Amino acid sequence: MNPDFDKDKNGLIPAIIQDAITKNVLMLGYMNREAYEKTLETKKVTFYSRSRNKLWTKGEESGNFLNLVEIKEDCDKDTLLVNVHPQGPTCHTGTDTCWGEDNETKFGFLTELEDTIEQRRRDADAEKSYVASLFLKGINKIAQKVGEEAVETVIEAKDDDDDLFLNESADLLFHYLILLQAKGFRLKDVEKILKERSR
Repeated sequence: MNPDFDKDKNGLIPAIIQDAITKNVLMLGYMNREAYEKTLETKKVTFYSRSRNKLWTKGEESGNFLNLVEIKEDCDKDTLLVNVHPQGPTCHTGTDTCWGEDNETKFGFLTELEDTIEQRRRDADAEKSYVASLFLKGINKIAQKVGEEAVETVIEAKDDDDDLFLNESADLLFHYLILLQAKGFRLKDVEKILKERSR
């Protein structure tokens, strides 16, 4: 890697800080060549402070270090993507990110679907919502639906109709997300178990 620190008259390039696990963007800082080299050497992310005109290692006062995993440069070699394991909150205000967001794992559309399921459960209008009607029928009915969808998925897996297999898989996953919430959990709780098993 050879970042181009000479493009900017001050010798600075932006460094986007991203959690290596959740992939959430935590903050944006600037590095000069010295900050970049110190980051590589110490494995603690170091920036150049434009307001103080000096290097500063994130966490040197708070203890909330950004432990380096890897650095990537963009196609123009003038922006860095820095993957880290954050040690505590990243923002000086005490939040996980400098945008005030929680640094939680998000599963794209599946997280949106989980949120929708949660909303339908809270609304509890069984006449308008299939999801609400399942929650009102209780855990036994929800578990039964997961079992039915699992059997149907297995049956379609043994045939050659990929469309039917994928549709049954979608039904299974949808009902499993409902079952998770009925038990008080979400996908992130299952992910945590899988991570622990992989160590």
